[in-house]
Amino acid sequence: MKTLASLQKKAKRNKNQVISIADAADKEVLEAVKRAKSEEMCSFILFGNKQDIRSIAYTIDLDLSSPGIMVEDVKDPAEAAVKAVSQKQADILMKGNVTTKDLLKAVLSEKFGLRTGHVLSHVALFEIPNRDRLLFLTDAAMNIAPTLKEKVEIVNNSVKVAHAIGLNNPKVAALASVEVVNPAMQATIDAAALTQMQKRGQITGCIIDGPLAFDNAISIEAAMHKKIVSEVAGNADMLVVPTIDVGNALYKSFMYFAGAKVAAVISGAKAPIILTSRADSAESKLYSLSLALLSSKTF
Repeated sequence: MKTLASLQKKAKRNKNQVISIADAADKEVLEAVKRAKSEEMCSFILFGNKQDIRSIAYTIDLDLSSPGIMVEDVKDPAEAAVKAVSQKQADILMKGNVTTKDLLKAVLSEKFGLRTGHVLSHVALFEIPNRDRLLFLTDAAMNIAPTLKEKVEIVNNSVKVAHAIGLNNPKVAALASVEVVNPAMQATIDAAALTQMQKRGQITGCIIDGPLAFDNAISIEAAMHKKIVSEVAGNADMLVVPTIDVGNALYKSFMYFAGAKVAAVISGAKAPIILTSRADSAESKLYSLSLALLSSKTF
């Protein structure tokens, strides 16, 4: 799979899933709903202030009375949207016009949330111009400075998503600033440990190599120049970053310097969570919706 458009096309086969949106009173969110409905991708429950949702829907010519769209007037849309997924009324949770803090507070609720006891992590999938494949990046948004144990769960969460889109044995690069183990650099030690854990069957469903510097992970020429012999070096399908700072910088560099397109989900909960920014375009939200629809079968 080389484009996010092909991801969207594949997601159309997974019909009859329901998306629960926390505060759907947002133009770009409703634009994504309109496009998804026009392609018969899924159904929606729109939580929030019904009048606000109707007003925005009117401006974009979205018919809220059409089959597969339900509008629920609630005071706490984050709680209501999470409960719908928890109670099996919906399959996927999507962030609308609510803060990430409020949505995650509901997700982590002991009474009605979507916790599994595992780490929640952000999984981004990029279409980068002049690249011959889609590229996963994790974790750019959730875990600040993950421990080795947490990195194992981050890898597992991402591999689960990769399998869902048909990438059955992704090549995972554990990133650091250098490609050799340095006892003074924890990122290199963790990367080497992840590599060994995969080789010994403690992490499955992928091939891991690290530590690898960014250039060695994505450039065959750079890997050859450094004389790195590896199945992953120069051919990575997935980049696992050591800290959120590295992930955030790479994420935004792909978007602003390379003009990349992106789809993203939160993995590790009972169901996929679409946690796009309120500033994201309708196209980006639709791509993330497509990724979530495909991912849901592995949750």
